[in-house]
Amino acid sequence: MPWLALSVEVEREWADALSDALIEAGAHSVSVEWPENQTNVLKALFAEHADADHALRAAVGASGARLRARIGIERVADEDWVRASQAQFAPFRVGRLWIGASWHPAPSDATAYVRIDPGLAFGTGSHPTTRLVLGFLERFVSGGERVLDYGCGSGILAIAAAKLGAGAIDAVDNDPQAVEVTRHNARDNRVNVAASLPQGLPPGRYDLVVANILAQPLIDLAPVLADRIRAGGRIALAGILEVQAEEVRASYSSTCDMTIADREEGWALVQGVRR
Repeated sequence: MPWLALSVEVEREWADALSDALIEAGAHSVSVEWPENQTNVLKALFAEHADADHALRAAVGASGARLRARIGIERVADEDWVRASQAQFAPFRVGRLWIGASWHPAPSDATAYVRIDPGLAFGTGSHPTTRLVLGFLERFVSGGERVLDYGCGSGILAIAAAKLGAGAIDAVDNDPQAVEVTRHNARDNRVNVAASLPQGLPPGRYDLVVANILAQPLIDLAPVLADRIRAGGRIALAGILEVQAEEVRASYSSTCDMTIADREEGWALVQGVRR
């Protein structure tokens, strides 16, 4: 089936924020061309009949990004998009974790490896915000924990938690396609992850809650997510620009002891402990 690929040029400092906002606005995936240059070209994939221009306006408004140019829209076939994504994806490590695609051989010393192939729901872990949360999981999953991944996307965080030894993992996303992709990726990685829409989340509280979304949704979700953490449990929040970190931290401070724990490439990780 053909898709619409919207291309825009943006300053490198805004590329990640705009990528996330395009996903929130309905893009199925976003890839980055010229990632080492001062300006990046983003290609966002939309369903054939989507209003890509409206989605772009919404994403620019949500992210605050300043576009250099709107390049245009073209129709692409599934296999063309997947081939381009594969060419850009390189494996990487975060502590005990090694993340790579099915065609990458895992190193012999990898103790926990996650296989994620790029595709229509592209989320391979290479984004700085994902790496920040992977680092959190690598530090705090020691075995047997109950973990919630809220806004699971491709399921990489939930799968990583399982590979590190978590005992029970729930994954939630508003997008039904993301739920299906998470289930598929969990099967491919031979781990048990219960993926569902938010209304399908079972009752109970968790030892660890992670959410890699965007700053405003995280602020809006503060009562929901905080209520899902057991006393003494931990939460990690990402998808947050450094300039937004204090506002996110403050929105959880009535129930959790929160800190701005880590930073990478202009992004921040906000984490804390439920009182």
